[in-house]
Amino acid sequence: MDVPSITVPQADPGAAYRAQQDAIDAAVGRVLASGWYILGGEGAAFEREYAAWMEQKRAIGCANGTDALMLILRGLGIGPGMTVATVSHTAVATVAAIEMVGATPLLLDIDPDTYTMDPDELVAVLEDPPPGLPPIRAVIPVHLYGHPCDLRPMVVACRAAGVAVIEDCAQAHGALLEGGRVGRFGDAAAFSLYPTKNLGALGDAGVLTTDDEALAERIAAIRQYGWKQRYLSDTVGVNSRLDEMQAAILRVRLPLLEAANARRRAIAAAYDAALAGGPIAAPSCRPGVEHVYHQYVVRSPDREALAARLRARGIATAVHYPAAVHQQLAYFGRIALGPAACAETELAAREVLSLPIYPELTDEQVETVCAALRAEAR
Repeated sequence: MDVPSITVPQADPGAAYRAQQDAIDAAVGRVLASGWYILGGEGAAFEREYAAWMEQKRAIGCANGTDALMLILRGLGIGPGMTVATVSHTAVATVAAIEMVGATPLLLDIDPDTYTMDPDELVAVLEDPPPGLPPIRAVIPVHLYGHPCDLRPMVVACRAAGVAVIEDCAQAHGALLEGGRVGRFGDAAAFSLYPTKNLGALGDAGVLTTDDEALAERIAAIRQYGWKQRYLSDTVGVNSRLDEMQAAILRVRLPLLEAANARRRAIAAAYDAALAGGPIAAPSCRPGVEHVYHQYVVRSPDREALAARLRARGIATAVHYPAAVHQQLAYFGRIALGPAACAETELAAREVLSLPIYPELTDEQVETVCAALRAEAR
């Protein structure tokens, strides 16, 4: 049996490059000609521009989004003998960063409509922590798929408990909560700049933001061996630097981000309309938020059959994520769960399916997906 050719990829980072090729090539050429490739003028300019875009005092570039989380935790003094609460329905990077600093993860369940941390369970564990764990000292809510968490009750509860809030914005560049960009509500925020993200480099890259100048200074030192003076380590640090080439590429892309997010929302609206009245529900969007649709995620109890039918029409799909963190071999049986035992998380892992969504999709490709969704609705 012939396998149908894919006419609508689920993601296509090459298309993003081609759409901005002349500007990106010029930026790369500028860096190559400069002779300065690490922590130079391009990186410093990107940090200023990203901080201004976020309306935060500081932005610090680093090697990737996982390191951005790790550096924030290190900067806050989070480490062994402390627990960090987050979710299990996330990229494994969130939990990896917690373990990188020697802290203990506690994995909470999700709201089934938005796939983000259940604020009620967080409040419950802050009031009555699970026995046998070190004290909870930080919480990492994940703005998954581009939908903001229900942060307000989380921040209130964390402030009352003296617990730091670190926003994982790896999939939510530009998402709005109560009119403000996510990443501005906690103590600091981490962003992945992986090529397929809403704001993506052409390689690994990350950035973190904060309004706390002292925290920013500590992190800036930690990301380069603990140096404040070259070759002299005042504290134990790491090597996690944003290189000049990626910074220059990101400077090309940042001014285009709002338009790119608007295109994602337009594609999502077309998919919503195609799904209307059918058995497959469109993704939820809570009042008071603006989704940026890093992924457009539907659910089906027969996910594999749905994916196969879409593939037969030339449409690629993906699963974000096929197993919750606590179900994976590296973590199974050794990571603490909250009182809900991640029941909604496990159900979501069996049912979620990501459709193609990125700004460079053509109108014809969008219509191909919509036609397939309308066929599912009949």
